[in-house]
Amino acid sequence: MPRLTRRAALALPMALAAPAIPRAQGAVEITVHYAQPFIFKASYDAITEAFAKVEPSIRITYVTTPSYPEGTQLLLRQAATNQLPDLSFQGLNLLRVFAERNIAQDLAPLLAREGDPAALGYTRPLLELGRHNNYQAGLAYAASTAISFVNADLVRRAGFDPDQLPQDWDGHLRMAAAVKARTGGPDGMWFAWSEWMFQTLLLSHGGAMMKPDESDIAFEGREGVATLRLHERMVAETAMPALNTNSAAQAFAAGRLGAFYWTTAVVRNFINSVGQNFDFRTYPLPVVGGVANGTLATGGAAGMITARDPARREAAWKFLRFATSAQGQALMVVNSGYVPCNQLAIDDPRWLATFYRENPRFHAAVAQMPRMAPWFAFPGANGVRITEAITNNTARVIERQATPEAALADMAGEVRRLLPRRG
Repeated sequence: MPRLTRRAALALPMALAAPAIPRAQGAVEITVHYAQPFIFKASYDAITEAFAKVEPSIRITYVTTPSYPEGTQLLLRQAATNQLPDLSFQGLNLLRVFAERNIAQDLAPLLAREGDPAALGYTRPLLELGRHNNYQAGLAYAASTAISFVNADLVRRAGFDPDQLPQDWDGHLRMAAAVKARTGGPDGMWFAWSEWMFQTLLLSHGGAMMKPDESDIAFEGREGVATLRLHERMVAETAMPALNTNSAAQAFAAGRLGAFYWTTAVVRNFINSVGQNFDFRTYPLPVVGGVANGTLATGGAAGMITARDPARREAAWKFLRFATSAQGQALMVVNSGYVPCNQLAIDDPRWLATFYRENPRFHAAVAQMPRMAPWFAFPGANGVRITEAITNNTARVIERQATPEAALADMAGEVRRLLPRRG
């Protein structure tokens, strides 16, 4: 299957690519933080190499953390000791933490200086991903939704047609059960349970995490019960193994899983790890039958500027603008699998149109862009602990340590205790 290599991506038309911003005067060194290097390193390396050709006087030192929550905790500690990086790419749902503490600087004045944001590819929906209330805390760098990774060879052996897969969860569970029963060893499926994936299924059921006025949680009702019951069915009906993410990814790459449900961000990783082992395909995430308004939580990262020194702040802005420009987003996409966050990269055939046509496994997340919804960020100082409470209680259902109803009740109680008191 054709692949746009890193060398070819770096050769994307430079005249079209570089943001129209003045070059820095004199050498400047900035520190940039990002999370999940196992997913993002290739894209940041490619962007850094291309950026150096248009801004050779700006040098970049990277700091990484294994996850978004660990990155948040790191920056909160550094904020207390005035040791913040100049630019940080944080999880979309965690920007609120930094906006409410005035750690993330408002990017609206910098955007206004550039001209019409939409003409630069920053449409209103894309800007909303990095906005808290009227505060432009960040610019979205990468967006992701959960998709289906499928071993088409196992699906065929189980009696299903990979060209006509079921589109709802009932059909996918039947398919996974058939893979387990008929293929002589491989497991049928693995679903990456977490707070983000819980929220994704909750939104797919038409639910919400909190009431519109944030006076109380909203996931304790029937949509929340249905979400955890679906997790329970995955285990009961398909004998889904209780693997961790790394083990599940290795099992899929080795041909021992029929389907793997997780972020589109790992498409490139799977292409590399699967190689020619089997017919590997991607599809949109299954829908919930009978739910017409189901959406998907949009994960990913946005760059926020924390530099106070004027020279480093300007340099950080130049790098952020480049990383979120059409060229930067094209490099990000081909080196990861995320959905681009610059409309020019999507619409202009000189950027990603040919790539998506020649690399259909990257297209599943783009196809479900109409289902994208913001990844809800909880108010207050306990966002990371709330994430852990939701993940841990979901794991109890997966591990058959609690019923969906009991786990949801505990989850609701823990989240309520961690939310800020009103009144």
